[in-house]
Amino acid sequence: MVVPTKKAMNQRLVSWTLVVGLFVISCVAELERFEHAGKPDGSLSFLVVGDWGRRGHYNQSQVAFQMGKIGEQLDIDFIISTGDNFYDNGLTAVDDPLFHQSFTDIYTAPSLQKQWYNVLGNHDYRGNAEAQLSPILTKMDSRWLCLRSFVLNAGPEIAEFFFVDTTPFVTKYFSDPEDHVYDWKTILPREKYLNNLLMEVESAIGESRAKWKIVVGHHAIKSAGHHGNTKELNIHLLPLLQTYDVDLYINGHDHCLQHISSSDCGTQFMTSGGGSKAWRGDVSWWNPQELKFYHDGQGFMSVEMTPTEVSIKFYDVFGNVLHNWSSSKQLSFAI
Repeated sequence: MVVPTKKAMNQRLVSWTLVVGLFVISCVAELERFEHAGKPDGSLSFLVVGDWGRRGHYNQSQVAFQMGKIGEQLDIDFIISTGDNFYDNGLTAVDDPLFHQSFTDIYTAPSLQKQWYNVLGNHDYRGNAEAQLSPILTKMDSRWLCLRSFVLNAGPEIAEFFFVDTTPFVTKYFSDPEDHVYDWKTILPREKYLNNLLMEVESAIGESRAKWKIVVGHHAIKSAGHHGNTKELNIHLLPLLQTYDVDLYINGHDHCLQHISSSDCGTQFMTSGGGSKAWRGDVSWWNPQELKFYHDGQGFMSVEMTPTEVSIKFYDVFGNVLHNWSSSKQLSFAI
């Protein structure tokens, strides 16, 4: 069960600047925060899927079926979506039937009737982005929770997740949108939005005392896939991951499954964007010492965690385990 904290209910202004005469007020609001309890034994497990909402087509239903089976085996606590929730152009409104056709009617397994934590992808911004953020959708399907950016404390304090709205960082969506119309309401002026978001994210990560710190966004920081690296995130977001020792960066956008362990950063980069349509053979060369795994097909990812261990597996559309990775760390005790 997801529980909004008091901070989520009433965002607190954490810094103020007053210019006499002009009354210019600069403030940084905290990201909304939620809590999700772990298991009684102190462990946590969840699934990650991205780039999925196609009315069950392109193997979306098959991926959902395997997610249900693995979700039952692991007794998952929740599901994370890395964005591009509804194709091709998001939702038109809160009453768009695509919500039921691509979400409620697809992820029907008993094990998937858990909380879903969702971020927006670039395709979601091509529709009515506000519709996906509306509490009306949560009333229609209580599993649904989608915000632009927020913090999830799971365990509690086994892991803290920092969900980041990455689409507004990408310049080409503004300078060369092609034939697409993006919903930039509440985003403009863009520079102010991004500056505030980066300050909020840095404040949240910097204050975190969780055993594991995980950042979730739609766009990849590092990827050998079709879209490749997102240069804007390498400039603005990657330094925060490096400075604050973030353990995992999880994304979608590239329609593949992928694990990159970069030599210039302790963060592991995991792509789970195989929820439906995939691109066969569209792979760029990457240093084989860093590219631990790449699958250009459909699938999803599972994560099992304790305060000292994390185990990640990637599954294909048939439920086969394609790649696994694990890590451990010692508990630190205050003296």
